Amino acid sequence: MSTMNAKAISEGEEEASGMRNETLGKSSHSGEVKRGQVILAAYLIAALDLTFLFMQMGIMPYLAKSLGLDSVGFGYLQTTFGVLQLVGGYIFGRFADQFGARAALILSCASESVFFLLMSISTTIPLLFLSRLPGVFMHGIPGAQKVITDMTSPSQRADALGKLGLCFGIGIIAGSALGGVLSTKFGIFVPIYVALVGSLINTLIAVVWIPLQTKPKLNQHMTEHSTSQSGSLFSIREILRLMKFPGVMEVFIVKVFAGLPIGLFMIMFSIISMDFFGLEAVESGYLMSYFGVLQMVVQGLVVGKLANHCTEMTLLRLSVFVFAGVGLGMALMRTVWHYCIIAVPLVFAFSMLATITDSILTKAVPSSDTGAMLGICASVQPLTRTVGPTIGGVLYKHFGVSSFGYLQLVVNIGLFVYLLKSKIPLREVKS
Repeated sequence: MSTMNAKAISEGEEEASGMRNETLGKSSHSGEVKRGQVILAAYLIAALDLTFLFMQMGIMPYLAKSLGLDSVGFGYLQTTFGVLQLVGGYIFGRFADQFGARAALILSCASESVFFLLMSISTTIPLLFLSRLPGVFMHGIPGAQKVITDMTSPSQRADALGKLGLCFGIGIIAGSALGGVLSTKFGIFVPIYVALVGSLINTLIAVVWIPLQTKPKLNQHMTEHSTSQSGSLFSIREILRLMKFPGVMEVFIVKVFAGLPIGLFMIMFSIISMDFFGLEAVESGYLMSYFGVLQMVVQGLVVGKLANHCTEMTLLRLSVFVFAGVGLGMALMRTVWHYCIIAVPLVFAFSMLATITDSILTKAVPSSDTGAMLGICASVQPLTRTVGPTIGGVLYKHFGVSSFGYLQLVVNIGLFVYLLKSKIPLREVKS
């Protein structure tokens, strides 16, 4: 009798254990599905955000000109936006750490709505400058990166961040095309109205589809403890603290300087395309679309696969080495067809560098500081846009297009040698 009871109890425990494991399996599967849906929502928000921004970039020169702003004034307008984004990048990241990725994305989308609202009523030059003010909190890509960083494991992060390149490509192609078509057929303010409505919809998507807490539960207490001691949203001491983590300063320096020469070239590209390549506005648009397609293919299909098979240090060295080769090609190019060929390794190196450095830097700091780290990373491009027009203008005027290539070559050869000799401590995570 006792043997039969023991057997019955044993069978009951096994059945209960099986049911418990099955429940855990279902819960885990449900969590994976939900996490996937949230990441897809972040991709959607990023794609729409970039589409609306590229819509306004295409019409801004015409709007500024219609209000009587000359080329110098338009440069000041662009610099103003760059400075605001530069200052706001780190503040936005700290905000995301303290209040969550959802609140940060809502802030970004709402700020973009105000941005387009002010643009839609910009009938004078002061109003047009005022419309740049919300740009301090317009950081849709870092917001999406924050969501993805919170909801992926370190081994999945580079692949997931790399797929944001698809959003960038969609933004370039769809935004440029829509802005041109709508402004030509219906008037210069119509793309702004469309972008305003779209930004409001984007805000609603962030409210509905992004959960209140995106960090893993195990990290929530640590996050609250860390951010409660961190003080104000902008702190030089906090930036210096992050830079002291192993490998952070070295990788950040590579991130800034490896892409700086090509960043200067892209800032001057509208002038170079007219003067050096002899392109019309429509042809320049086609070239930008070509760039967008390359971006989608490289970041959507290539970067993730390489990230799953190679170490991040290997990919970082590879991107810098390819950048050096791109510099040599740019120094020797003479026609737009040469540039179209060079664009393939250029987009590869640019995409790889951005994705891998973001992945490395977010792994190098505590999970409670990933937003601040992404905010610092997001400040690199605004910094280039701020100082770029002056430096790029001097290089182009006095030394020609080839100077950008030679600068790219020399800087990246130096960085490549540095990466080969230095032993940067990285947190490598195998898939």
